[in-house]
Amino acid sequence: MEVQIQCTKLIKPSAPTPPHLRTFKLSPIDQIQYSTKMASLFYYAADSSSTGTDEIERRINCLETSLSETLVRFYPLAGRFIKDGNWVDCNDEGVEFFVAKVKGCRLSEFLIRRDEMIDQLSHFAGGRFTSSITSVQMNLFECGGVVIGVRVSHRLFDAFSAANFLTSWASTATKSRQAGIDDDHEALDWPTFGLTSLLQANDLPEMKRTPVIENDNGVTKRIVFDGAKISALRAISHDPSFPRQPSRVEVVTALIWRARMGVSRAKHGRLRTSLAAHNINLRPRIVPPLPPSSCGNLQSRVTTRFVAADREVEELPELKDLMGLLMDSFTKSKETFVTREDAFPTLLQKRNEIHEVVEKGEVDVYMFTSWCRFPFYEVDFGWGKPVWVSKTHSAFEAATLLDTEDGDGIEAWVTFDKQDMPLFLQDRDILAFTSQ
Repeated sequence: MEVQIQCTKLIKPSAPTPPHLRTFKLSPIDQIQYSTKMASLFYYAADSSSTGTDEIERRINCLETSLSETLVRFYPLAGRFIKDGNWVDCNDEGVEFFVAKVKGCRLSEFLIRRDEMIDQLSHFAGGRFTSSITSVQMNLFECGGVVIGVRVSHRLFDAFSAANFLTSWASTATKSRQAGIDDDHEALDWPTFGLTSLLQANDLPEMKRTPVIENDNGVTKRIVFDGAKISALRAISHDPSFPRQPSRVEVVTALIWRARMGVSRAKHGRLRTSLAAHNINLRPRIVPPLPPSSCGNLQSRVTTRFVAADREVEELPELKDLMGLLMDSFTKSKETFVTREDAFPTLLQKRNEIHEVVEKGEVDVYMFTSWCRFPFYEVDFGWGKPVWVSKTHSAFEAATLLDTEDGDGIEAWVTFDKQDMPLFLQDRDILAFTSQ
């Protein structure tokens, strides 16, 4: 498979950003994020009209025009970072837009071989190291299939904000194909920027960078838990003491956590205390509520600790034991609300606590992020919903959970050291409950 860039341009907002919005200050949480541009890829099947030259041109024009319209509302995405990267100059310089042709492979063939080609997915999402905040790449297969790759700086957006942007852009594109672009934006939901002013706080704790475990020797694999296997896992790990049914995310997290414990035990010759740290969207837990489309980084951490010292033997814990610990942590998190004034201090404290654990190196820390139930499979630009949504390889050791195409299962995108990955993939439960 070969991906060839055909053209590159900058897409600017269709109307200039007003002077009073030209300078945008990142929130304290934004400022401690790494500058990586997170990528999401959307795969669209070919249809009877998608190979025609006129239709291809219409689709390219539709994406460009609707993106320009959408940037009026999401104006920081078209700007550039200034002042040590803690401010955005909303100068309407534009979003990078690439058009590429994919040769030597049909989209249907690619999807059959997708797990063999994870290392090549980044070719579908250009702009990884450029100065733009946002980059978009439209990849055209000769068969008529299309892949849309989108990169947005993590210093500006979390996954919730990215989903908000993508669905808004897709809605604008669909309307433009049906009836032409309407310059009246009042009917569309406007995002809210400026978390710093919405969540004013004094006496913030020291800001340390978000703790991540970067590994130049990392390798990424996709393992799939279908809905039936998740139901089976729920059944075998059920305990009468559980106050509720575990969620899909809790089930999959418990199994991956346990498998990682097994790898650690093999490396160290003993069972070590470990921490499962899960990103969660804090927006529903802030009082009074924020505007529904508040953009920025508002992810807190749910941490669950397994203490190996409490065990008399070196056997791995039962899956139901980890499930119980996770359910307790998630339930307490959902029942805990914070005021606007306490939101930033709470987030920074959580991050600092994990940072200290990582620095000491005495506890294994496993990072998890869930994109499940975000409306990525609703991103329809006017030629149908995606047949698959993916991310790309990451240099950070973590597990990212995505919905499967049918919405019942979970794809776990796991990045671990290449020395550890074979042992992880040979774990008994990973083999029994996933497809690889």
